[in-house]
Amino acid sequence: MRFHRHLPAALTLALACAAAGPAAAAEPPIRVILVGDSTMATKSGYGDALCARFTPDVDCVNLARGGRSSGSFRAEGRWDEVQRLLRDGAAFRATYVLVQFGHNDQPGKPGRSTDLVTQFPANMARYAQETRQLGGIPVLVTPLARRTFKGAYVANDLAPWAAATRRVAAAEHAVLLDLNADSIAAVQAMGQDEADTLAAAPRPPGYGQPPDPNRVEPAGAAKSAFDRTHLGPRGAGFFARMVERELVAARPETAAYFRDGGKP
Repeated sequence: MRFHRHLPAALTLALACAAAGPAAAAEPPIRVILVGDSTMATKSGYGDALCARFTPDVDCVNLARGGRSSGSFRAEGRWDEVQRLLRDGAAFRATYVLVQFGHNDQPGKPGRSTDLVTQFPANMARYAQETRQLGGIPVLVTPLARRTFKGAYVANDLAPWAAATRRVAAAEHAVLLDLNADSIAAVQAMGQDEADTLAAAPRPPGYGQPPDPNRVEPAGAAKSAFDRTHLGPRGAGFFARMVERELVAARPETAAYFRDGGKP
């Protein structure tokens, strides 16, 4: 743009800013909303550690809650909060909604279990569809692996739910983060002993071994917080970095919003 030398200085400056376009103004931030179960939730999962990996201008909201399935999360009205945030998302350059379920969708969990063939895929598809309808970017995440070995190999009892999530992501053209496959591979490479260091508490002596019939359990003995599903700080950090790598690989534009630039 060519400026007239006799224009008032203020008007000249305004025209210069207009000519520069959006690049002259600071880029609006992005928002990331986490939806899932205890393996993503505060204190027991990787969600907060993932939020901490973003730059300070990113609005990362961890709405994951322990014990929720793809059905009960919506039935309890928790998805309503996500929809409200999406409707109020005008201030953000983009809103990424990461949805991860499967652990509590498995059979034997009254009020939470969903049918793998009909309900679970439909629930995940609906999350993706409604996210897109409200202007968000749906990101479907396959369930984090349980870290239990059967002999020399990790027992991936979540494989069917991971496969269903992959199919839904493909059908809905949603971003897919295959956390199940990557976490299985990582845990397998570690072995049981190292994988157990990712838990929320140290592994108690004799954990997973058949009970000794000659040993009397002390009355009122405290129950250990150790398990092979939930995460302590080390596990949360480890899998948060994994999710970061997966997100940057799937959506390279997000690299700029991580503190380390999305580097491996």
